[in-house]
Amino acid sequence: MRRSTPRPTLALALAGSVLLAATSFTPAAAEPDPDPRGIGRQTLPEGDGWGSAGYGTTGGSEAAPEDVYVVSTFEDFRAAVGGKDDDTPRIVYVQGTIDANTSADGTPLTCADYAVDGYTLEEYLETYDPEEWGWEDVEGPLEDARLASAAVQEAQIRVEVGSNTTILGLGDDAVLTGVNLRVYDVDNVILRNLTFSDTHDCFPGWDPGDGDSGNWNSEYDQVEVSGATNVWVDHNTFNDGDNPGTELPEHFGRKYEVHDGLLDIVRETDLVTVSRNHFDGRDKAMLLGNSDGRTTDRGYLRVTWRHNHFDGLGERAPRVRYGQVHVHNNYYTVRDPDHFGYSLGVGVESHLYAENNIFDLHDGIGAGELLYNWGGTDIVERGNVLLSEGKGRLNPVDLVAEHNALFPDRTLGTELTWVPQFTAEAEPVHAVRGLPREVGTGRL
Repeated sequence: MRRSTPRPTLALALAGSVLLAATSFTPAAAEPDPDPRGIGRQTLPEGDGWGSAGYGTTGGSEAAPEDVYVVSTFEDFRAAVGGKDDDTPRIVYVQGTIDANTSADGTPLTCADYAVDGYTLEEYLETYDPEEWGWEDVEGPLEDARLASAAVQEAQIRVEVGSNTTILGLGDDAVLTGVNLRVYDVDNVILRNLTFSDTHDCFPGWDPGDGDSGNWNSEYDQVEVSGATNVWVDHNTFNDGDNPGTELPEHFGRKYEVHDGLLDIVRETDLVTVSRNHFDGRDKAMLLGNSDGRTTDRGYLRVTWRHNHFDGLGERAPRVRYGQVHVHNNYYTVRDPDHFGYSLGVGVESHLYAENNIFDLHDGIGAGELLYNWGGTDIVERGNVLLSEGKGRLNPVDLVAEHNALFPDRTLGTELTWVPQFTAEAEPVHAVRGLPREVGTGRL
């Protein structure tokens, strides 16, 4: 049985007023068929990772003709995907670029359009500069204005998907830019052949107590899977678009971070397969479990990551807490030591099983840096290899031994606590050498 929960009101408050966005859209015409190969009705094959367990992941494969939509505007997209209280099977085809920062009449929206109650970044920086404010938590009218402005943006860009839904990009240029897509407290969702780009936060908050010297914290993952079951994320591209994190400015000596995660899987989500995606260039890319203290995640967060290209990511590829997580046959391009921290994060009560992955190391980054212990105890890893820069050879590597030699005060064990069962797509490591040419949008 699929869960059903209340649907949020669709509202946009601009300049202190609330505008209800009335939308209309029509089902896809029978002719011409937007999907002659029937990709929108494909389901996750049996045995393909954790997402194939339980009820399996079938998305909108059983959608009636009247519940199949082709959308090319943001308002039509928001209406077509249903919402949490609507479990009607549906297929939503995305055509072209859909920009969340667009009003109902098609007018582009900027950060200034979301600002209310007199908020400006310039005044915020002047008010909370640690040289003047100190290192206490920020508070007062300007912080209240920032929060109110953030709520306006959230109401505009956040979209929640209904159960039993497939969202598929048409062709090789279907883009969701600026969208905070939430697969929240629903079941049976498929996301394929889409580019998710530059979901930026217009109003990051300054936290003086975050770390040794404070940090800017932003909201809005490009895709957040939260409290969901049976999800398949396949052949998508995730990037920062024209707003790369490496080019963001610094304020108060810290990067003014406007991005959160590319794909976060959190809060008792279970049975997910993430396959053949291109994750490009983000600093903190992917969380699996978002809090050490969320013990309700025990027994959930069973996720398979296979045949993905993790391309120039800074960290969290992924960082794991609690879950039984199979990471196999992925290709890691690891570069730029100024922006690289680690690839696999071994967190609290995590059960990571990493096998047959290729790590293509550049710029002097060493194998010991590929793992990091965030309070975990063990990781099972086997069959992983390093690609020799400039030589093309695949060299076996013991990731745990390399990590423990580099971090003798944070050593990891290799206790086997579970064995992956849904491994129909597992391959020898040499078979994924050409993976970067085979993943992401436009490859179906």
